[in-house]
Amino acid sequence: MAQQGMIAVDRMGGSTAAVAVDAFRLIYAEAFAEPPYNETEDDVAAAFRRFPVQARNRTFRATLARCEGGEPVGMAYGFPLGPDTGWWDELTEPVPEDMRREDGLRTFGLMELAVRGPWRGQGIARRLHGMLLDGIGAERVLLNVHPGSQAASAAYRAWGYRKIGEARLWGESADLHDVMLLDLR
Repeated sequence: MAQQGMIAVDRMGGSTAAVAVDAFRLIYAEAFAEPPYNETEDDVAAAFRRFPVQARNRTFRATLARCEGGEPVGMAYGFPLGPDTGWWDELTEPVPEDMRREDGLRTFGLMELAVRGPWRGQGIARRLHGMLLDGIGAERVLLNVHPGSQAASAAYRAWGYRKIGEARLWGESADLHDVMLLDLR
C-alpha cells in the first residue's frame, strides 16, 4: 500500500477537468480494469468519448487527488440531473413519479468515483466525495455501483446511501448495478 503522505485534492469545473483528462483516464482505466468491472481499453475509450460532453455541462464538478509528486491517485465527478435525464429510465423496476422528478437542482448524479489500488484504504475516496459534494445545494445524490464491488458498496452504505433499485446500464447485455441514493436534507 502506498503511504498517503501529502495527498492534495482539488475541486474543479468542467473546463479545468477537461485539461486534466489524462489524469482522469489513467485513474479510471486502472481502477475499472479490476473485477468486477473488467473494463477493456475499448470500454475506457467509450467512457472518455462521453467525458468531454459531460465536462461541457455548466454544472459539472470534479475532484482530483494527486500525491506529492503530482501522480494522480483518485477522482470523482458528476453534475446535477436535468429534467430530461434518462437515469431513472434505466431502473429495472419503476420508482414513484415523485422520486424521479428532476429540475436540474434536486439530484446530483455522481458519475464516477475511483481510487487507484495502491492508495485505497486511506480515506481518499471519502475526501474526494466530500469535497465534490461540498456546497452543491442538491437535496440528494444518485449513483450506480456494481454489486460485486463490495468495498465501494460498503463505503457508500457507511456514508449514508441506500439502495433504491437496480439498473442495467448500456443495454441488456450489461451487468446489473445497484442504484443508490443519499439524502442530503
